Amino acid sequence: MSRFELPRAALRATILFLALSLVAACGSDDPEYVERPVEDLYNVAVDELQSGNPGQAARLFDEVERQHPYSAWARRAQIMGAYSYYRTNQYDEAILAAQRFIQLHPGNKDVSYAQYLVAVSYYEQIVDVGRDQKMTERALVALREIVKRYPDTQYARDARLKMDLAHDHLAGKEMEIGRYYLTRGEYAAAINRFRVVIENYQTTTHAPEALHRLTEAYLALGVVPEAQTAAAVLGHNFPGSEWYQDSYALLGDQALAPERHEESWIGRMWRSVF
Repeated sequence: MSRFELPRAALRATILFLALSLVAACGSDDPEYVERPVEDLYNVAVDELQSGNPGQAARLFDEVERQHPYSAWARRAQIMGAYSYYRTNQYDEAILAAQRFIQLHPGNKDVSYAQYLVAVSYYEQIVDVGRDQKMTERALVALREIVKRYPDTQYARDARLKMDLAHDHLAGKEMEIGRYYLTRGEYAAAINRFRVVIENYQTTTHAPEALHRLTEAYLALGVVPEAQTAAAVLGHNFPGSEWYQDSYALLGDQALAPERHEESWIGRMWRSVF
């Protein structure tokens, strides 16, 4: 799955602004891990981040906490270190650092940002639908937490968009498995997968095909009312879709037409969803 550069660019600008607002720039550019005043060490880490060296910045932010664990600078370094790890695609380290910040400072104003780092670190590990979707599921959990706890923040707005894309991804996985069963003639197993898409991901881009595949599978099993209802729902919601044209043709080959049947589970969903 391709990454979305705009959110990352916005993150970079936001966090750099935060860093600059926390401390004044320092002239020291010595990156060595030596005992030094906490402000100097922190500022060197910020300089490294601004200079495009997030890996070095992450190590220096960790050093701030190691040398001065009880200072206010250590708290700032924790969240900055989490972001620096994120910038280097060290997502596991970013997640651990952000979660540790949340646990240690639950009332801090930057907890919402730390939670967002957790979510996007999972989100950017989403892989193609042919592979395990564990990261997609974890990303959704973290994204929902942001929307629930911080609904009026910029992080919640971005989380909602990412949730839509993650849902589409999970629906795509169900469709892939359903198609596989369909080609093997395992119609009941295929129907179960397409039903998940209709019940849980009906607002995704995969809904029209899922309804068509249900028409196809039910016709193959001879369950005509369900096939007709699936096609009727498809025609009602996506009348110009090529999937509806295909479903209409399949029914026509058997002298049938799309028709809603109230006893169908799809018919019952018609009233509540479609």
